[in-house]
This record gives sequence, structure tokens and C-alpha cells, in this order.
Amino acid sequence: MITREEIRELAEFKIDRGRAVTFYFEPRTPQDKSHREEAILVKELVRNALREAEKNEKNGSLKADLNRILALAESLHGNQARAKAVFACGQRNFWREFDLPPQFTPTQLFVNQQFHLKPLAQLVGAQPRLWAVIVDRQRARFFELRLDELKEREGLFRTPPVRQGRSDGFSGYDGGHTQRRIEDEARHHFKDVAEHVKDGLERGLFESLIIGCHDTSWHEFEAQLHPYVRRRVLGRFSTEVAKLSNDQIREQASRILHESLARRRHEMVREVLDQAKSNSRGVTGLRRVLRSLELGEVQTLLLGSNFRHAAVECTGCRHLEAHLVRSCPACGRETRELEDVSDALIPLALRQGLELFYVKDDQEFDRAGNIAALLRFRTDQRRGRIERAAS
Repeated sequence: MITREEIRELAEFKIDRGRAVTFYFEPRTPQDKSHREEAILVKELVRNALREAEKNEKNGSLKADLNRILALAESLHGNQARAKAVFACGQRNFWREFDLPPQFTPTQLFVNQQFHLKPLAQLVGAQPRLWAVIVDRQRARFFELRLDELKEREGLFRTPPVRQGRSDGFSGYDGGHTQRRIEDEARHHFKDVAEHVKDGLERGLFESLIIGCHDTSWHEFEAQLHPYVRRRVLGRFSTEVAKLSNDQIREQASRILHESLARRRHEMVREVLDQAKSNSRGVTGLRRVLRSLELGEVQTLLLGSNFRHAAVECTGCRHLEAHLVRSCPACGRETRELEDVSDALIPLALRQGLELFYVKDDQEFDRAGNIAALLRFRTDQRRGRIERAAS
């Protein structure tokens, strides 16, 4: 499964003389057992890419990459479990393969000077590093959830106290004493689990948390969580630890994550539009967003799921310009036209480590240009405050 560091490596890759190949394979239910329609589609994509490359340049390393992708795609026929993404550049001896959840994009192939990351960015978006903690009064299981893949980490287990004797003793004294020991053991167990979670957060092992536990234990466990750990809890579901399978954990955690992301996306759209209207920490429209990205002001980038816009990129300083000008307004060098500015915009956002949301079916956002950014600060307003203070 792909990591943020690997995504950033892909975003930083660029080749001025040569071709980088991006291939997304989406498994689908075949119409016949031979899977011929998948083979025909991939062969057609490869043939078109070679034909386009032959118009302008030699294609030795490119042809080798495409043939390797074709062979890989043929081995994937009938595999309905995972999608596949391949990023290749034979000229740089670069080849990366990643398994991904299905349903994220149709089978596509791109040949360009950099990798096509828009489908991948749509999948990853603003997904945090996530832990799921499944806990009861004696056991705790810890899981990492990343792009629908669940990986179990170490667990914490505490043996319940053994009851001595066959009776509760005089006036139930022994029974009450045993019950107090059980409650005390449970409290220490919840405290140990909370400390383990706090340590994981401080070490950067996760950013958000989902908890599964029985309703009767939740308040006991919640009381032991550090306040800044509680703020990272996306949600909770009720469960019996001993009866829960890994598939059920993945299903419940994924549901809570997607609900949380949907809420946050809605909140971010409303916030950035309100901030833009008040000329505060929000900008809308391609030109303003590009300027804020270049100034390092952006905290969160929002793109319409169908956003597409032509632009130019400077061949020297890599300045992005919404107007189709022949020379760079920043350094005067020649520019090259981009059919879709997203091909340069998304790698730029990934390199800067920005939170990225895709917005779908929001008419107000569409009217605002289908692209917006929430800012950490505004350079023009900060400069104005400094000038006023100096005067």
C-alpha cells in the first residue's frame, strides 16, 4: 500500500527530456471468462501512447516501459480484489507498483514529463494516518488502517484476578474484595492502553483515532485518555472484542472515517467560501489559488472532482500562470502549455504537504471557480499590518 513518502517521491519526479508513464488498472467484472475486453482496452491504450510518442521522438525506453505494463496488465486479468497503479520511466530506471482499493478510477494510461497523480490524490485526499483501537476490560488490539488495508500491531492483555475459595466469606467480604480487585485491574488496564495510545500519537504513528469498545466500558476508558488524544478521536462503535473479526473492524472503521471526511469536507467548503467573501483566510478561483500556493500561504486545497483548466508552466522557474502567455511573467523564460493545470497543481500541493479535498456536487463551490484554498495567513494583510505598525 502506498505511503505519503512514496506519494511525495512521485510528486517530485520530473523529466525534461524523456517520458514518464502512469498506468491505473481498475478491475471489473468481465463479460466473458476470457477477459478479452480488458486485454483489448490495455493494448489500445499502449498502442495509442506509442503512436503519439513516435510523432516527436525516439521511444526506446518508453516502448520497453509500455510493453512491461502490457505484460503486467495481462497477469492481472480476473483479479477482482485490488486495483493497480504503476509509475515508470525507463530513462531514469524508475519503476513503482502499488496495490490500491478498487473503484477509484477507470483503467487509464498517461505519458508525460511527470506522473499523472490526480486519480491517486482523489483517493488519498485528506485521509489521515489512522489507528483503530479495540478494547475491553482485559484486552486491547491496535490496528493501522490505510486505504482500506488493515494491519494489526501489538496488543495489550491483562489476566483477570483469580478468585480464591468457594464462597464470598463472612457477610460477602471476600466477594466484595474480589470485585474491587477486578475493578482496580480494569482501571490499570485502561490506563496502560491510554498511555500506549498517547505514546503512539507523540511518536507520529497516527493522526486520528477510532475506538471500538462495549458501551459499558467506554466512559471508564475515555476517562483515562489524555485530552489531546480525545481530540483525535473520529468516532466510536460498540462491540465485543472477542467476537469481532478483522473484516468487521475494517468495515466499521472505514465507515466512521468516510463519515468524518464527508463532514470535514462540507465544513471546509463552507469555511473557505465564507473566508473568501470576507477577504480573510480564503481565496477562490485558479489565479488567486496559484498565487497563494507560490507564496506558501495555503493550508488546505479544495478542487472540484471534475476540475480541469488550461494553464502554462515556465520551463525555467516552474511558475504556474492561469493566463496562456508565451513568456513567464516571473523570469521571462519560455512557457509550455498544460492542457490541465491539475497535472502540475496536484504534485505541487503534495510536495508542500497540503491537506487536499475533492468537492463533488456543490453548486456554490462550482460558481466560485471549482477551486479554492484555505490559507494559514495572507501576505498582503500581514504586510499591511506591519506598515501600519511602523507608521
